[in-house]
Amino acid sequence: MDNELSQRHTKRMQKQKEVVDSQIQQADKDKGLLLCITGNGKGKSSSGFGMIARALGHDMKVGIVQFIKGAMSTGEEAFYRRFPKQVEYHVVGDGFTWDTQNLEQDKRSAEKGWEIVQKMLADPTIGVILLDELNIVLKMHYLDSDKVLKDINARPAMQHVIITGRGAPEAVIAASDTVSRIDDVKHAFRAGIRAQKGIEL
Repeated sequence: MDNELSQRHTKRMQKQKEVVDSQIQQADKDKGLLLCITGNGKGKSSSGFGMIARALGHDMKVGIVQFIKGAMSTGEEAFYRRFPKQVEYHVVGDGFTWDTQNLEQDKRSAEKGWEIVQKMLADPTIGVILLDELNIVLKMHYLDSDKVLKDINARPAMQHVIITGRGAPEAVIAASDTVSRIDDVKHAFRAGIRAQKGIEL
């Protein structure tokens, strides 16, 4: 019986390999990708920063612009600022919108942040740009989604852009090459556990 099970498994894997190999052969184009990571679950920024680490592993120059989060100290900022020659890092937010409670200030901060992004989008030496929490900025209409997407679409051909944040506008989802939605199944915060260093911060 074990031998029969093993043979069935081998046949299934052979068929699966044929399918995967065929898909790999058909994927023969290269281009700069627009990626959107959204949803209510934890891990959107973490995923974005993971791709930044991957890019650095390939000796790529990267740009990071964090919207919304403000002056809050985070482990990712402390880590990536150790690589000033490869990483251009900007924190442009004033903090969570429920803390700032100032619409005009939030809009001004977003506009100043976007000016920084525009320079990155015009720099062909930057291989990957992470726009952390930009989805929230667009959802709150601090920036115009059409203008943002127009600027992104005009970037160098092989430059990758990653947008994170919950509530991604439909225009961003439609324009993106890859979209991941992270679900909120369970979170320690709802059990009264505050944000932990190395996990949330």
